[in-house]
Amino acid sequence: MSGFIALIPARMASSRLPGKPLADLSGVPMVVRVAWRAVQSGAARVVVCCDDEQILLACRRHGVEALLTAADHSCGTDRLSEAARLLRLDEDQVVVNVQGDEPLIPPQAIRTVATLLDARADCELATCAHRLHLRAALFDPNVVKVVVDSGGTALFFSRAPIPWSRELFATAESAFADAADAQLPPEFPALRHVGLYAYRAGFLARFNALAPAPLEIAEKLEQLRALWYGSRIAVATIDNALPPGVDTAEDLERVRGVLARDPGA
Repeated sequence: MSGFIALIPARMASSRLPGKPLADLSGVPMVVRVAWRAVQSGAARVVVCCDDEQILLACRRHGVEALLTAADHSCGTDRLSEAARLLRLDEDQVVVNVQGDEPLIPPQAIRTVATLLDARADCELATCAHRLHLRAALFDPNVVKVVVDSGGTALFFSRAPIPWSRELFATAESAFADAADAQLPPEFPALRHVGLYAYRAGFLARFNALAPAPLEIAEKLEQLRALWYGSRIAVATIDNALPPGVDTAEDLERVRGVLARDPGA
């Protein structure tokens, strides 16, 4: 495939973990570890898109390219849109959004979404998902589900249990019975969405100008804005969930423990 670019949005403010991009992980700022993961994916270029000079300087001290963006972006996609413009990326350039708080992200996952989008000229985005096995996850509104067509293109994303089985969930009682540990049938096509995206740079510029969609507002899912306005999203099915990111101090200690046991993780 042609070379893809990994862009890593990073902001200093965080309600649950202030200064998160610079959190120390075995002597290295977290955002730098994320950038190293992106380099291992085979990206032709890796750029941290940050809102604070401290992040910029920390990245440069570790040989990581970084770009200062506005501090008032409401979401990471808006930050990437500005970065794509500042970097003067070609409209067809494949860009992967690698979250700055996922220091354990598998490099292969980054490459998977980039390769998929490169192969799907009919799509402006690519993302990934994995099979759901437990009813509890299917009915959990914190677990985002996706349904796809026969070609692996997203039909819809929702916090609701989709798809719905008339046979399995004939009544409310049967739907929620033993939901905590009940297994879904292996043939049931339930997929959990994994929030890793590849975009074409031109899409980022257009997306930034679109008004939030009613479905997006209702579900609080930004990808529904893309579907609402007619963009197609390719979905790769991966074997397992990605390692969880860092949102809290407890998450940070968990990652530190992983790195202490396995420095190469």
